[in-house]
Amino acid sequence: MSFSRKRSLRILKKRIENKTKFNITSSKITIMLKIIILIMIIGGIGISINSAYSQEINLSTFQESAQIFIDNKISQETMTSITLLSSNIQEIKIPTEFEQKIREDKRIQAIVITNENNCVLGVVDQSCILINIERNPEDKGIIAIQNNSRITGDSYIDEINQIFDTNAEFFQVFIHTSAETNQVLDTSGIISGTGTISAVYTMPMEDTHSMYEKISSMLISKQIRESGGFYNIARNLATEEEAKMSFSIIPTETKTISQLRIAVSNPTEITEEASTSIKINPLEFFKIKDLNRSEYFSTGNYPLNSIFQIIILSDEEKTISNVRGNIIPTITLDGIEIPTEITKNGWIFDPKNGTQIQGKYIFGEKPSINENELKFLLNSNNIQTKKTESDELIIVVVIAIISIGAAIFYLKGYKK
Repeated sequence: MSFSRKRSLRILKKRIENKTKFNITSSKITIMLKIIILIMIIGGIGISINSAYSQEINLSTFQESAQIFIDNKISQETMTSITLLSSNIQEIKIPTEFEQKIREDKRIQAIVITNENNCVLGVVDQSCILINIERNPEDKGIIAIQNNSRITGDSYIDEINQIFDTNAEFFQVFIHTSAETNQVLDTSGIISGTGTISAVYTMPMEDTHSMYEKISSMLISKQIRESGGFYNIARNLATEEEAKMSFSIIPTETKTISQLRIAVSNPTEITEEASTSIKINPLEFFKIKDLNRSEYFSTGNYPLNSIFQIIILSDEEKTISNVRGNIIPTITLDGIEIPTEITKNGWIFDPKNGTQIQGKYIFGEKPSINENELKFLLNSNNIQTKKTESDELIIVVVIAIISIGAAIFYLKGYKK
């Protein structure tokens, strides 16, 4: 990578650090830079690859992601999730007038619909709609903040109920004093970070499967629904007893990011006792043998629009070995492992060892991957470490969402 490109990336990093509207921490900036660097690499690859052997590399506004988060350190739970995300309102359909309205209202930070238990303190056995609002600097005192935030929320809730076929009613204005809801909903600070104000509306609890079927049939384009891929896996995941769903709308200055997510949390079955090596078969967590991409991408080469990710937290130092599939060559830039061959399928582990291991698998030009291509061994080094603070856990969990969202947010002019 040339000196000028490295210099451009460092300048870009500084600009992102100065952009505070989205509550982006330095850890999240690092993840964003990984995606941005990938995009820059695409430009270089596009010039160097012989067109006789490879299609032009494209990036779509629609993204699908499968994630596994194995926590053997704090919660002792494993979270399995599928996320479908787009910045194109024709792919995840939001009425044009409503989308423009919330973008032009600079105080609306996000709208979240979820059946997650206890979406905020005081809500029990009910589904929620959260309208997140930026504080009006003219509001002095908590009563003024609550009153004016409710007025703003009330001005949108009838239209939201109509769009999503819900009947949510006002519950309270909630001022987040911690990032706990981030951890529950797997979202960034703009959804529920410290100081975020939510006008909370509740409705009868709906089971995840019926909620997913209703929301996806209304909002996900027919072409994407009929293209299978991770969408079908999410449908199956939604039938599990512990499954929960969230749908988020995040307006920005130029576009709106919409995200549909299904997640299942269960007690982790991977223990750190006795054996020094643990066999990991990632697709077992999804109860599938093969992971198929959406046929929505079959018209071109979209190597970065389907991502499989696994994150492992442990009390002990761990290392990865016996990886059954390919490992993609990488270069290191400012401590970040960047793949050099994104047209090939395989793993990128970064970091590859320690108490936090993260692996991403990209499909390259393949339409599917078999479970045997994802298997690996997790080896113990028998070095005990102290537990990290919960905020560090939150940053780890949101990596998948932030990385995909960052890719779409920074892809100026790339559309399918």
